[in-house]
Amino acid sequence: MRNLLAFFLKHQFFSLFIILEIVSFILLSNSFSYQRMLSFNTASDISGTVFNAYHNLKDYFDLKEKNRQLLEENSLLHNMLLTEILVPDTNYREKKDSSFLYIPATVIRNTVNNINNFIVLNKGKKQGVQKEMGILSSKGIAGIIIGVSDNYSIAMSLLNTHTHISARIKKDKQLVNVIWDEKHKNYGEVVDIPAYIHLNPGDTIVTSGNSFIFPAGLNVGTIETFEKSKNHSLNKAVLRFSTNFNSLYYVYIIKNLDKKEKIKLLEGAENE
Repeated sequence: MRNLLAFFLKHQFFSLFIILEIVSFILLSNSFSYQRMLSFNTASDISGTVFNAYHNLKDYFDLKEKNRQLLEENSLLHNMLLTEILVPDTNYREKKDSSFLYIPATVIRNTVNNINNFIVLNKGKKQGVQKEMGILSSKGIAGIIIGVSDNYSIAMSLLNTHTHISARIKKDKQLVNVIWDEKHKNYGEVVDIPAYIHLNPGDTIVTSGNSFIFPAGLNVGTIETFEKSKNHSLNKAVLRFSTNFNSLYYVYIIKNLDKKEKIKLLEGAENE
């Protein structure tokens, strides 16, 4: 059956020509008597069904290409949609996230069951990818680029013991850190939570924007359980990552266009 479908797809125009020829022959060979008009209607129904099935089949095999195009269109929108924000009590408008570029990519390998998991992407140096760029899925952040070749790159997944994400509690902007413990499959851990802060299940954790990798406000995950410290030190919580790593396929690589300038400015301030 698969070979038959492949044959029709490979010779789609020839197949369509044969179908049209058959339909034309049926139309020409029938007169317009009542009985033969019934046959004509039947032939029309059959040909309509065939054309519809052919169209649906072609759409199915074109789905991958359409998804790729959609990813590129979404990336373009990310880069063009530089929202202008009116600063309160002024006539000044500033652009949000204008210093970040989003590069569409496809996951070609992804591990989830190791102690240190990695993601391999189909974009590399030739596409503008560099080390220490973030990866964003449709749900939230997914990892950080750690190696790049001409056309491919490898990223450290959030499911990696070396992961350390600077984050904030969305509801009160409190700074925290997110790490991963191999004991929790698709869950991370929020650490360095001040003793006076209490989190509830469902509270959202987002990127802080303090690193040069991710812009502020991207979803990291939601609180699953909260553990209050018994000795009044820092609290911690279990986090369900927003990204589903088992179905990770289409992603965006985030390029910080102002990274070099920001690092140079920071180094200058530290050396003063």
